[in-house]
Amino acid sequence: MMTIKILFFGISSDLVKSTEISFLLEQKATVHDCKEALIKQFPKLKIINSFAIAVNENYATDEVSLKNGDVVAIIPPVSGG
Repeated sequence: MMTIKILFFGISSDLVKSTEISFLLEQKATVHDCKEALIKQFPKLKIINSFAIAVNENYATDEVSLKNGDVVAIIPPVSGG
């Protein structure tokens, strides 16, 4: 197992009632695996149709592998007028 830090921004922090958590994942987990595990633990995240992921301050695709100690940011879509 590995531990990553997850930061929640915007509506995602409201949905999980936190701005930051420590999260356990299997070794060799990808961003996709992380998204699935987060939605399983926090089903309200399904409300956000899509959200961007940044790993260590760089936007990441679903295929990116995560490492112990990584910082993952959940960035919901931004709307404005």
